[in-house]
Amino acid sequence: MRKVQDHYFKRAKKEGFPARSVYKLKEAQRRFKLLKQGMRVLDLGASPGSWSKYASEIVGSQGLVVAVDLHSIKFDRPNVVAIKGDCNELDPKKLVETYGRFHCVLSDMAPKTTGRKDVDHYRSVDLARSALNLAKEVLLPKGRLFLKVFQGADFDLFRKECAASFKKVRVFKPKSSRPESVEIFLFMEGIRDE
Repeated sequence: MRKVQDHYFKRAKKEGFPARSVYKLKEAQRRFKLLKQGMRVLDLGASPGSWSKYASEIVGSQGLVVAVDLHSIKFDRPNVVAIKGDCNELDPKKLVETYGRFHCVLSDMAPKTTGRKDVDHYRSVDLARSALNLAKEVLLPKGRLFLKVFQGADFDLFRKECAASFKKVRVFKPKSSRPESVEIFLFMEGIRDE
């Protein structure tokens, strides 16, 4: 993936965030009030750590951020726990036993892109579905899920899956997403009773 050193990239570096993606989460926070003090947050696809760092600032010392990624991430914050691993291999019961049920699950996971939009889209939907399924297992009943998915043929079908699992589902395209980007975000709240 090409690196674009635009306004958001430079601003992130200046403000001490590892990546420009933090502004997407900041926009979502302004719009949906995703995060609050004292929350327990699970951050999937956390590397290089911008979302976890921002979330840790909001949840504060009484809150907790559990950051999961295939790559190692180092945090110097007492309210962030980093786990190197695949979200598909996480044990939901063990997560809940160790940390309690989460108030919010964040997922900025994206596949390694191939350059073929259809293949990248289907892989992105698979990752988003993994985040959705894990969130249903670890969230509190009124919990929130905010995830990234690439637009494409299966987007509407995936959105319907989300609506079958959550009471509220909103589609969101942050201003800080690059105009040419196919990424889009879904905000969900309140798990439906099975």
